[in-house]
Amino acid sequence: MTTVPSHLKDAKDLLSQDGFATGDTWYHGTSSALLLSIQSQGLKRSGDKALNEAAKATMATIGNQYAERVEPVFLTQSKELAYYWAQQTVRKRSVRFEGEEAPVVLQVNLSEKQRAKVKPDVGAMSLLMMQDGEQFMVHLAHVYQNQGFSGPDIDLRSADRMEFLDKLGMAYIDEDISPACIELMSESVPQ
Repeated sequence: MTTVPSHLKDAKDLLSQDGFATGDTWYHGTSSALLLSIQSQGLKRSGDKALNEAAKATMATIGNQYAERVEPVFLTQSKELAYYWAQQTVRKRSVRFEGEEAPVVLQVNLSEKQRAKVKPDVGAMSLLMMQDGEQFMVHLAHVYQNQGFSGPDIDLRSADRMEFLDKLGMAYIDEDISPACIELMSESVPQ
């Protein structure tokens, strides 16, 4: 179970039985190890170059080709959910890299034109059917229960695309985001 810092707890304000409310502000969870790069270059699609390079090197050692894909920038309307994904990023990186890393949440302030490009992350359905996704669904059920709701009640195979945003808090934008649009939500972060 994830312990969310109090300044990031927002489910009480955003969550209803119908899911998470969406406003003009988005959030992105990541690792403190990536913070300086993000603050200077922004959020880049397929962002974690070091992790991608490690995967590429691993595939080469076993004789397989590594096909790089351009992934969008993943967003959520909840700081609390962004923190969960930040913890997962730190966990994935800890398998490959030594050092102290901490989960960080970034507030993403998009222009009106950019906000219109944010889409529900229907592609997350494949993730949610794997172990990582199962863990997220358990976490999400706790978030709902902590606010007095059951759920989320969603059939991933037949869900309306908006349910991925409303009930699961999963969205993306398929463009890089300028550093000027990004604000760190944590007060003290190991650098």
